[in-house]
Amino acid sequence: MRPSQGAWFSKHSFRFQLCLEILSGFQSNLQINYFSLLQTNLPIFKLKESCVRRRYSDFEWLKNELERDSKIVVPPLPGKALKRQLPFRGDEGIFEESFIEERRQGLEQFINKIAGHPLAQNERCLHMFLQEETIDRNYVPGKVRQ
Repeated sequence: MRPSQGAWFSKHSFRFQLCLEILSGFQSNLQINYFSLLQTNLPIFKLKESCVRRRYSDFEWLKNELERDSKIVVPPLPGKALKRQLPFRGDEGIFEESFIEERRQGLEQFINKIAGHPLAQNERCLHMFLQEETIDRNYVPGKVRQ
């Protein structure tokens, strides 16, 4: 007998949250880092809690890896905001508070959609992204075994 969806969520959970950090420096050297906080009791993940630092380019890497190696439809990332990086704008560009929050929410939704997919949960690149301090871009793609 198959459990109801409500029973599944109470038994297996996955919680992902992004916090951000803006590193100080001159305007041209500022960086936005995201802290990826994961809490789960899904058996496929070796760590039940993790916190790793990621940049937007790391999310792009994950998306590209999943599109190349997995059988799922990968959702889009929030845009790169190239126009916001042009000089002589009348606003804060990519450091404008509303843009930063909108992007953070988009990246969080991206991970939650992917990590909620049973096929994606087996992908080594997702585990590395969520639980390893550094991403080994020379890793061997494949599935994670329970």
